[in-house]
Amino acid sequence: MSEPKVLVVEDEPTLARLLSYNLTQEGYKTTLVDNGRDGLQMGLNEPFELIVLDIMLPGMNGFEVLQKLRQAKVTTPIIILTARNAEEEVVQGLKYGADDYITKPFGVAELLARVGAVLRRTSADGMTLEAIDEPINTGIKLGELHIFPDKYEVTLMGEGISLRPKEFEVLLHMAKRPGTVITRDELMNQVWGFDYIGGQRTVDVHVSSLRKKLELNQQSVHIDAIRGVGYKLVVSKTSLQ
Repeated sequence: MSEPKVLVVEDEPTLARLLSYNLTQEGYKTTLVDNGRDGLQMGLNEPFELIVLDIMLPGMNGFEVLQKLRQAKVTTPIIILTARNAEEEVVQGLKYGADDYITKPFGVAELLARVGAVLRRTSADGMTLEAIDEPINTGIKLGELHIFPDKYEVTLMGEGISLRPKEFEVLLHMAKRPGTVITRDELMNQVWGFDYIGGQRTVDVHVSSLRKKLELNQQSVHIDAIRGVGYKLVVSKTSLQ
């Protein structure tokens, strides 16, 4: 098996060397760039299994890089590096499509654990989708909502909805039990994996984004938040007729 390729976008020399050294020692093939513009071009044009992206970068900050990569349909998993006590950075990064985050300062063990967890989740996604009971060629149909697991596509009332990979997986999991309350812990474990180190805020951010996309200009399908418990996917009775 070839070495997983990791792009590190970090402008602080000491931290960049630390990241590169430890990832290389762990068996990853690391590419290092020190500014946002180069990081964006590398992310757009080169195949990587993972991108480690600092937020504070010269030329173009990490949020801009992240947003442009996702707008260009680049689905490479991205871990953002954020400052201590900067919850707003974490939330914004997750909204833009980050898969995980690491708060500075961090230890080598935490870095490698998060990198390994993201890569395991990514490699397991295909296996998870294959285990669906529904026929892959027809997908899952709930009223006007149609989910195609094999293509990572969703249509609602005949119109395609653009979802990030984790948003898709959250919806797919909830669609298997429409009308049933699913806890945040269950979504965390099933979508992000038991070894995910992040908190439940990750679930809330992804569900919030998903709700907005489902409810845009229609109410036939929506997600209800059950305070202190979790969420449920609701399909109106009229749309099922």
